[in-house]
Order: sequence, then structure tokens, then C-alpha cells
Amino acid sequence: MKRLLIANRGEIAVRIARTARTLGIETVAVVSEADREALITEVVDAVAVIGPAPAAQSYLSQDAILDAARTHGADAIHPGYGFLSENAGFARRVIDAGLVWVGPDPTTIELMGDKARAIVAARAAAVPTLPGSDGALGDDDDAPAAAAAVGFPLLIKARAGGGGRGIRLVRSPDEFDEALSIARSEARGSFGDDAVYLERFVNHARHVEVQILGDGRDAIHLGDRDCSMQRRSQKVLEEAPAPGLSDATRERIRQSSVDLARACGYSGAGTVEFLYDPASGDAFFIEMNTRLQVEHPVTETLTGLDLVAEQLRIADGEPLSLTQDQVELNGHAIECRINAEDPARGFFPSPGTIERFSWPEGVRMDAGFRTGSVVTPFYDSLVAKLIVHADDRDTAIRAMSSALADTVIDGIQTTLPLHRALVDARAFRDVAHYTTFIEAEPEAWNRS
Repeated sequence: MKRLLIANRGEIAVRIARTARTLGIETVAVVSEADREALITEVVDAVAVIGPAPAAQSYLSQDAILDAARTHGADAIHPGYGFLSENAGFARRVIDAGLVWVGPDPTTIELMGDKARAIVAARAAAVPTLPGSDGALGDDDDAPAAAAAVGFPLLIKARAGGGGRGIRLVRSPDEFDEALSIARSEARGSFGDDAVYLERFVNHARHVEVQILGDGRDAIHLGDRDCSMQRRSQKVLEEAPAPGLSDATRERIRQSSVDLARACGYSGAGTVEFLYDPASGDAFFIEMNTRLQVEHPVTETLTGLDLVAEQLRIADGEPLSLTQDQVELNGHAIECRINAEDPARGFFPSPGTIERFSWPEGVRMDAGFRTGSVVTPFYDSLVAKLIVHADDRDTAIRAMSSALADTVIDGIQTTLPLHRALVDARAFRDVAHYTTFIEAEPEAWNRS
């Protein structure tokens, strides 16, 4: 691998470019016309403007990205996360073009991208799963009967896509038909696929996940994370390791994640996600993400590994660089996702020019913007990720509280006030939060 095209934007594009440089790999950035002056253009060897601002005409344009790779002599493509990162068809086109695809095999992406099929595969690999429908509901299936068999409350979930879209909570049978219609409509509009499946709902559940690495022959885990602090199914704050798990549960989710990765011949970095029931102490598989996760830095700080470097080495045909016994997990890490949104106005997007962007020394800030950068209204609102690491969770919480207090982003509204409140909330410190905590208990964290 000599020249890598980064098929993404923002902080992850910058993150990938900087690691590639340390490995002696040249980089090519693709940018939309709206991102011509973006930070990524300053940290790569070549820049290709691939289309107008709308993502469908730029970052989602497979033809434009492949043309840019040919024009600029790239021999590999890293998709980052989001956009085309879990698009099996694009992965095949990259491979068919004679380029290296930095990610798992397209068949694995297809299998795990269909969440209903992924659950069936997980069950075959003896990974614990929630009670639910046996795959996606077909047109001829008796959906109400299937719902009754699963039991209420339950979730109707789109089999494709992610980001919390195409999901509906149904608490009783009389709500089911309307919720099914809405979920299918939303899934069709968001992903072009209206297929859904059913899954038992766990009250006050937490979201825990396991980072895995595979080389197509073997797989290892790099510990677990907790991503329970969410707003409308979008992760807000993540930490590693996941607090409050029993040794038995932690070992079970880690080993079953490795078993699933091995069963599907996984190659590259991936994440196996679980729903954790604090009442019973059980954890259940919900999906596998076949890409780098936004929250990967908390795992990097615990292990001392560069996950992008590991991805690039594996894609270049190298075996895993370490065995399971060589993985060391040290201390505790927390990440806050800072978005250009105004919490005081219902998290309304806040595009504009960043007049000042600063943060304290000694903490990690992964950012796609700097002072003077323009945050456009066309894409995801993520501005940066603030990451702290300490010897234990309590110390890490104090470090994050201090780092947030000393972080300044002027010129736009951001979610910094939300993060400051959440980190100081007793429920977070006591590990009493859950995936719907922000919406369900605003009085427990909202200072306004």
C-alpha cells in the first residue's frame, strides 16, 4: 500500500491521514465543494473535489470516488465510518477495480449489515441473543402473531441502516399495527429497505460493545466499552472498560464476540454490540458494525494500539500484530462527542464559523475543524471528540469534567454544556444511567 484515498470527511478523515503518514503511506482526500477549505486538505498529499455539497453527489458518489482514486494513483481506499463504509456493493467495486479495500470482505458486510440475518448468524455461533422474530418479517407473515410470540414491550427495528432510524418501541398489542407501519415507512425512506424484525425490549438497558480485530484467519478482542449515554439512539458519551459488569458477563461478551468474528472469517476492525440488562446481569447480541467506530479512541488509550494502523496492516495482507495474551488493558477512558447543536433550542443544528477552538494540554482531541473552520449544514454535526484517560473511572470522570470546563468553541453553539452536565450527573457517576436516560430523566442532569 503506497497511496491511500480516504473516502470520508471531518475528524475521521484527519485521523486516518495522520496515521497513514506515520506509516509512510501517501494520502488523497476527497472533498465536496463545501469542504474545499476543510482541515483535511492541509494534512494530505493530494485533494480531489468530487462534487457539490449534497452527500449524494459527493461523499456517496461511488463513481466520483473511484474516478478520484484512478486520477490520483491511489492503490487503496479507507471508507472511515458512515457514508459508504458498510456498503458491500462499493467494497466490491473497489476490489474489482484492483484497489485494496480497508475493511472486511463484502460478504461479511452484507451478512452483518442485514441485522436480522446477523442475529441468526450470532445464534449459530452460540452468541447470546434477545428473544425476537426469526429474521425479518415477510409480507406473508402474521406480524401481530409474531409480536405476541416475542412478548411486549418489544422493538420493531429496521434490518438495514443504523443511527436509531427505523426503530419503534411498542408497549402493547393495540399499538403494534401503527408502529409497524411507521417503522417500515421510516426504514424505506432512510435505507431504501422497509424490512423490519422484532426484538424484546429491555427496560433501562445499557449499551455495551466489544472491539474486535481479525485477519480473516484468527480474531482477538480489545476489551469492551459502554455507550449507554445516548440521545434519541445517538451515542453522546462513551467509556472503556464498561463499568459495573460482572467478571462472568464481561468474559462472556468478549469471548462470544471473538467466536462470531472467527465464524464469519472477519478481517479488519469491527465492533460487536450488546444490550445489557442490569436487573439480570445478562447481555444480548444486537448487531455487529463492520467498520471503525466513532468511539474507537477510548479503546486505543487503554491498549496503546492505533486501530487505524492495524486496519491498514491487515488490509495490506499482514496477520494480526499481537495475540490475545499480548493485549493489555490499562486504566479507564472516556470520550465526549462534541456536536454543532444547540441544547437550549432542542439540539437544533448550529452551523457557522468557529471563531476560537481550544482545549487543555494533556488530553486528546480528535477534530476535523480548527479556529476559522466553517461548519456547514450539509453533513453530520460532529465537530470533535474529547478523550481523557486515567488510572480508574473516578479519576477519569474528574479529568473529563476539568477538560470540558477548559474547552472553548466560540462562534457556534455546541453540546459542550450537555456533556458538562452529564459527566457531573450522579446517575452517570453511579452507573445508574441507561440508553434513554437523557430523554427519560432530564431533571437528573439538566441545569437550565
